Amino acid sequence: MLLYWTTKPSVATSADDLRTLSLHVLSRAGFGKSFKFVGHDERQTSTTPSNSYKESLQTVLENLVLILGLGTKFLAYPWLPRKLRTVHEACVSFQQYMTSLYEEEKQAFANGEVRDHNLMTSLVRASQDEAKTSGSLTESEIYGNMFAFNFAGHDTTAHTFTFALYFLAAHPEVQDWLSEEIREVLGDRLPSEWDYRADFPRLKRCVSVMYETIRLYTVVPSIKWTDSRSQSLTVGEKTVVLPPHSMVAPSYGSVQTDPRFWGPDSLAWRPSRWIKLAAGSDTDVVSKPGEEDFSMPVRGAFIGWSDGVRDCPGRKFSQVEFVATMASLFLNWRVDPTVAKGESLDTARRRVENLIKTDSGSVLLLQMLHPERAPLVWKKR
Repeated sequence: MLLYWTTKPSVATSADDLRTLSLHVLSRAGFGKSFKFVGHDERQTSTTPSNSYKESLQTVLENLVLILGLGTKFLAYPWLPRKLRTVHEACVSFQQYMTSLYEEEKQAFANGEVRDHNLMTSLVRASQDEAKTSGSLTESEIYGNMFAFNFAGHDTTAHTFTFALYFLAAHPEVQDWLSEEIREVLGDRLPSEWDYRADFPRLKRCVSVMYETIRLYTVVPSIKWTDSRSQSLTVGEKTVVLPPHSMVAPSYGSVQTDPRFWGPDSLAWRPSRWIKLAAGSDTDVVSKPGEEDFSMPVRGAFIGWSDGVRDCPGRKFSQVEFVATMASLFLNWRVDPTVAKGESLDTARRRVENLIKTDSGSVLLLQMLHPERAPLVWKKR
């Protein structure tokens, strides 16, 4: 993706390309399938979902509202427009692919073969192990889990990437701050030499960019339920009793921008608010990578992945994907908005940040609605 972006005079398709990246990561981690990155402007329009696992999954994810609202049986009617029938073809194709992969994994387990380690393999092998002693995941439950992981991890991460990229384009000082840490931690090593256990915990600034972006733009707010029992909720000096089977929708915007927790600049995008000097560091100097800790606020002030025992199971996966991408992009490169005729670069940066604030909305998930209105330019650092 970086090669594609850096060889173009400007990129108006960042959001689309980041969705492709997210899809590729999930394809590899979920199913063991790897694909060569193809930029938005290079795609072939003739590929159909029935011919490709990737195209079928992408079509399903991009049309989830239609699928959930109308149902796959309705989408199969021959009198429907071609676009809707294509969505049905994608559903059928993806189901066939998962069935085939499931059977292959079952057979490999029975033969004692060690295959590629991915989520589908892990679920099938765990299911077969459990089947010997107790109840196990059924085939349909495995499919359901696979679809949930793919849906929950695709657009959510892609939209967060887009918000973060445009914020960074508007804040070159944060790019410099990021690059300093990335160079300190990763040096001249190739990405193939990066190590999750050793490197990820040290890339605190990269993580802070994700947290700060989600703090202001939570892509998918979580909703909670009281289940079959009533629950007491204390707010200040008042206790409210919530009846059984009540839906609770927290106001993320209020909680995560409350000046009591986030200070007078609570509406500003400032990733450094998540970083503090490590214990024992010299408090009279500006902090440097290796002298910093990641600082969480008081519990309940940030609920970007929900909270409690039922928080998002994909939290760490999304963080690792985000950090690895930031490290790849900003190790040796920087990004700026394109400058329109008659404006300065500083004006262009303010325009981009204003676009984030005024042109974002929910289409199933919170997202930038028209990021293509602010093309970006990549330059060697």
